[in-house]
Amino acid sequence: MELHELVAFQSVNLVAFKQKLPTIKDPVLCSLYKETICMLEQNLQELLKFYPLAPTMNRSHMPDMTAFDAASLLGFAKTAVRNYSIAITETATPILRETFQKQLICAIDLHAIIFNFMCSKGYYPAYNLEQLLCNDVNMATAALRL
Repeated sequence: MELHELVAFQSVNLVAFKQKLPTIKDPVLCSLYKETICMLEQNLQELLKFYPLAPTMNRSHMPDMTAFDAASLLGFAKTAVRNYSIAITETATPILRETFQKQLICAIDLHAIIFNFMCSKGYYPAYNLEQLLCNDVNMATAALRL
């Protein structure tokens, strides 16, 4: 599952970075984006080599941008849950801790809503490892082709 998490995360961000690159004006930042894109492309190419070792996979159609956009939201929600959990353990102010806890619950609820949306559309077949891995390959391949 960690392979899936890393491939999905990097694919979504690769698409976002490639789409953002033409709008970057600062030459140093543009160079950083290009370097990051190259790194992510290399990472995905290396990680995709492990997929044939996973349970059998049926290659299906390429996901549309809705799948990328939904995965981006899901990644954000998951990261928010992690960040709030860490922040709660680091704060010494009771009122701030309560605020973080309230916002953590909202982030958990958001994650569930996005996850359910993705499952209902077939973008995240979490209970079908074969299809999940196939979707990863399709998404990473699409990101590499952009």
